[in-house]
Amino acid sequence: MALSKDTYRAFEDIVGPANISDDPALLDSYRYPLNQTAIHLGPWYNTYTPRGEAVLLPDCPEEVQAIVKLCNKYKIKVKASSTFWSAMGYPSYENTIQLDMRRMNRILEIDEKNMYAIIEPYINGATLQAEVIKRGLNTHIQGSGCSCSPLGSGTSYGGGGPGCLFAGGHYDNLLGMEWVMPNGDILRTGSLGSGQGWFCGEGPGPSLRGIARGGTGAKGALGVFTKVALKLIPWGGPEKLPVVGTVPAYKTTLSDNFRVYSLAFSTWKGWADACYKVWDSGIGYLAHRQFNMFGRNLKSAMIKILTDPTKTLSDLEVLLKDPETKKTNEKMKRDFYIVLVGMTPRDIEWQENSLNQILEETGGWRVKEMEEPTIRNWMLLYLIRLGHKNLNMVYTGSYDGCYGLFGSPDFGTQYIEEAAAFKAKWEKKDTFMVDQNGDSTMGAIGGQGGGGGVVWECFTCFDPHDKKSTEGTCKFFDATFKFGLGKGWGPGMERMNSVCRGSDGMATPKKVRDKMHLDSPQPAAFHYQWQVKQALDPNDLGDEYYETLDPNK
Repeated sequence: MALSKDTYRAFEDIVGPANISDDPALLDSYRYPLNQTAIHLGPWYNTYTPRGEAVLLPDCPEEVQAIVKLCNKYKIKVKASSTFWSAMGYPSYENTIQLDMRRMNRILEIDEKNMYAIIEPYINGATLQAEVIKRGLNTHIQGSGCSCSPLGSGTSYGGGGPGCLFAGGHYDNLLGMEWVMPNGDILRTGSLGSGQGWFCGEGPGPSLRGIARGGTGAKGALGVFTKVALKLIPWGGPEKLPVVGTVPAYKTTLSDNFRVYSLAFSTWKGWADACYKVWDSGIGYLAHRQFNMFGRNLKSAMIKILTDPTKTLSDLEVLLKDPETKKTNEKMKRDFYIVLVGMTPRDIEWQENSLNQILEETGGWRVKEMEEPTIRNWMLLYLIRLGHKNLNMVYTGSYDGCYGLFGSPDFGTQYIEEAAAFKAKWEKKDTFMVDQNGDSTMGAIGGQGGGGGVVWECFTCFDPHDKKSTEGTCKFFDATFKFGLGKGWGPGMERMNSVCRGSDGMATPKKVRDKMHLDSPQPAAFHYQWQVKQALDPNDLGDEYYETLDPNK
């Protein structure tokens, strides 16, 4: 339904004629195609998110507030996105205004003494990191990569990644925030709400972190966040990363207070015990099982390709036949990667000694092949910067995760081989998925500062432009969902977003969504969220990414 001329003019008066458009061709460029997370969209082949009625580019909180108030007046939904990583940043319904936040692209302050930065929505992790390391500080880079918005992950989604171990995720790092709520009010939380600055997210002043974002965020379905302060961490490196090489083999060489290792273990129990001991000892700056996303039996060959600009994916089959590559893959079967950063010479010496003892106690070792200088320096830059996230899609152009194995190290390691075997059987079927030999699970070693849960995102790579591939992956995800529930693992990643997408036909029908919420272990949580939505969003400007359940059901 196109906006009337009067309605369009009212929005235009807010942002100016250069910052609004309802041109169908331009609006189609804001529709989300089959790509990462596209498997959640329903009938996946040739499917796009709905076309918004107009796209607006606001420049300040006051413009955002005026837009939201007009949306309330005209009963039009609104969806804001910062750096547009996945489908949740795009409209779920027709009759929606799309807010593109790219004009709000300023670092407003870096407080070196109190170690926080105040940013707007379109600042990405790379820009923030480049500025703060000049001051001896660093920022956590979320798992989606340095091209994505820390404000977006801090307020509206998970915000985890390799840096959780030392820095905490963005959900940990969120301090004061400025929030244009769905009813058009502006709320400033924590110390900011009392006029005391940005230093604290929990007071003095209103602390609504649980309502605004909760555990995984409302994903743009509960208003618009226009400014946040995020905690920063110490940085033991130079004021500028010395990056050398060419795509994709970029690497960095840092001083001896930086160490990066690929750690491997003879048993999954040893792997899990090492996680606990790393957390207890307090060592480590970054830790992740990053490169297993390529597949257990493929990762060594892929790392050789990605660290050598003369090689391409065409070399993969030849490398996989190489006996040394096979041997390295076997060594790295149960692995994760860790970066140690010493703030003093004694600090890095103590961390090294602690890691040596942990490996001795858990039957672990450093994978020597990963310590070859070219590989080591590539891995170091990858984990610090997370600037290679296009590699998530390197095989076929798309991927998504499955299984619900998030939890303590002991939880996931009980089931990883069973889950991998189930996936491996499906990869051999006529599904047209990439054969990754089952185990392609990856994730952060510690879900929050100092430790916490371990993420097991099982990468499933498919071709979004091939009907057989998308349909085969669809069938596989139906199977993994049922398999995981039957094993008591809970709903997997393959269903985390599918319950949230709009209306019948292109997404999960409401009755299916309600049943899943009713069948959850704690349906009361969705009842409370329904009450929050009634209070803050009486005109239903959001979508089902903020998950609710009518208490009468």
